Amino acid sequence: MKNHLLKWFLVSGGLALTLAFLFIWFGVYNIAANEKHWAVTTALLELIRERSIEVRLDKIQMPQTASADSIARGAIGYAEMCEQCHLAPGKGRTELYEGLYPQPPVFHQRDNSEHDPRELFWVIKNGIKLTAMPAWEKSHTDQQIWEMVAFISDLDQISPEQYQQLSKAREREDTGSANNDKH
Repeated sequence: MKNHLLKWFLVSGGLALTLAFLFIWFGVYNIAANEKHWAVTTALLELIRERSIEVRLDKIQMPQTASADSIARGAIGYAEMCEQCHLAPGKGRTELYEGLYPQPPVFHQRDNSEHDPRELFWVIKNGIKLTAMPAWEKSHTDQQIWEMVAFISDLDQISPEQYQQLSKAREREDTGSANNDKH
């Protein structure tokens, strides 16, 4: 009985591997960004993403609270690095956003209080493979990433006018640093 069961598992496993190889070799699954995933593929990828992040959240310590200054610095970081893909209040959809699949979350159009800030921190720091979400850890400190998290957490409450003011603050900062470079 055990021999038959072992043979059945070996034959079934070999058949499954052969079918998987043929599935890949003949390009049955279209990976083009303008083709939606099969429902089962989407469900599996979402499960993998959610579990991968959740398993790693215990290692992340959140800072106490964010100050108005740190949120403002987070807004500058968001405008520089996130706006093209994740959009912003009062701004239209970008060509980059339209061309991405899966399309990234639009933070100013969702209730961000439902999400664990540690999850957002992890995603910004580490990125997500095959989604165009870069890992910012090599160019940003944990503090800078937490400032973006604080800003994004409030982004659904920010009006287009408020966002415009923050963008102008970024332009003033850019102009100020350019003027400082000249001296």
